[in-house]
Amino acid sequence: MDNNQHAGIKRIVVAGGGTAGWMTACALVSQMGHCVDVVLVESANIPTVGVGEATIPTMQTFHLLLQLPEQDFIRATNATFKLGIQFENWGEVGKDYFHSFGDTGHEFWAGQFQHYWLRETLSGKHTAYADYSAEAQAAFANKFAITKNPRLGYAYHLDAGLYAQYLRKISESRGVRRIEGDINHVKLSPAGDIESLLLEQGDEIKGDLFIDCTGFRGLLINKALHSGYEDWSDYFLCDRAVAVQTETVQDPVPYTRSIAHESGWQWRIPLQNRVGNGLVFSSKYLSDEQARSLLLNNIEGECINEPRFIGFKPGRRKEIWRKNCVAIGLSSGFIEPLESTSIHLVSSAVIRLMRMIPMGSPKQLEIDEFNRQSRMELEGLRDFILLHYKATGRNDSEFWRYCQAMDIPDSLRTRMEIYRDSGRIYWDSHELFTVNSWNQVLLGQGVMPKHYHPAADHIPEAEFSAMMQNYRKSIAGFVDKMPSHKQFISQYCSTE
Repeated sequence: MDNNQHAGIKRIVVAGGGTAGWMTACALVSQMGHCVDVVLVESANIPTVGVGEATIPTMQTFHLLLQLPEQDFIRATNATFKLGIQFENWGEVGKDYFHSFGDTGHEFWAGQFQHYWLRETLSGKHTAYADYSAEAQAAFANKFAITKNPRLGYAYHLDAGLYAQYLRKISESRGVRRIEGDINHVKLSPAGDIESLLLEQGDEIKGDLFIDCTGFRGLLINKALHSGYEDWSDYFLCDRAVAVQTETVQDPVPYTRSIAHESGWQWRIPLQNRVGNGLVFSSKYLSDEQARSLLLNNIEGECINEPRFIGFKPGRRKEIWRKNCVAIGLSSGFIEPLESTSIHLVSSAVIRLMRMIPMGSPKQLEIDEFNRQSRMELEGLRDFILLHYKATGRNDSEFWRYCQAMDIPDSLRTRMEIYRDSGRIYWDSHELFTVNSWNQVLLGQGVMPKHYHPAADHIPEAEFSAMMQNYRKSIAGFVDKMPSHKQFISQYCSTE
């Protein structure tokens, strides 16, 4: 390969550390360290947000790309396993549902499994959709195993601060150069590109491509390059969070708990050594002191640290890549942590960047394509998270009444109407959340289809009933053989 074609990109500078910065640096040096230098600038004086502790299954693929051994990663981050999310009080107060990973049931030629389930349900047989999910049944039984047939879909609960430290160690061993310092000024060229970062201690860090991982501040993409921001506050009322860690009082469950309250929702995430807790809320309806009290009154175990507040504005950067700067992580935008997508969006962005790395100076056509793909990804995610708020039977507070009445994007409205009428879900390959995820949340939030595909009736009734019953029995038998979640961790990756 002629390395001259990469003459325009010799050094990539990552501004900011934390999870986003070190994920980006580690991916770049692991896959492109042979042709570019990777430098990361971070300040010990600037704390990272670092409260996000739940992930989705795409992290496994990211770790395969970086060649990170699973057991080493788990031990380094006090991680546990995650089979999905239990949503409590979302559709109605007192009702729960489970959003599991993996697949539910099996598809047939005319559509997805929900049509079989709808045939069964609309005939008067009341089996839960989750009865056909191995992940959900394992979660309910507090069991876990890494299996092949069927293969359980899983993700992790982890300590984000330890994860950044773990990635830093690996990144530096592979050639990333870390520079300690506070960025005092971003120097631009006459054409408006970033030339260098000037640090408070006087150092000048030059580069060809700059990655903004400076969090909500957006020091490069926003303050220096003035990429606009698309505000989604009309869709998402929650704009603050308060987080606290507590001591462990019971065995860790293999799922995240998401508990809806009158003006927001609470997360509960078990690690091997502690539990992460937080309340995401709307400052319009809840003061900081009220939020703090609500959280502390709904936790288990003694607090390990003082509650910490984080403010955010839901939305996205209008140009995630502008000039020779790419925003990755919170600097690119943020919706909220409801479906544990923040770490995924970092990995997705850095993989997209590596696939589209400029063959010389960045070309506007390629920058536009990168921004188009990023926009589609975020808008799809916006719709999926918005579904949890819009499709609710709750009207017990101003917060939930607003959510019921608010206008939503046509893309989400159309999807809900089609599903309510026919049980169909039309899915695009660029979407993060699968048909199975949409099904579980739509049903869990109370969107019940009126009809199902007539092809689901092609199996005679007796044969159909036996098929559905055997499927449930096979899952029950599969789960019954698993060890408990705690037992599996002890055997496979305990930190003790």
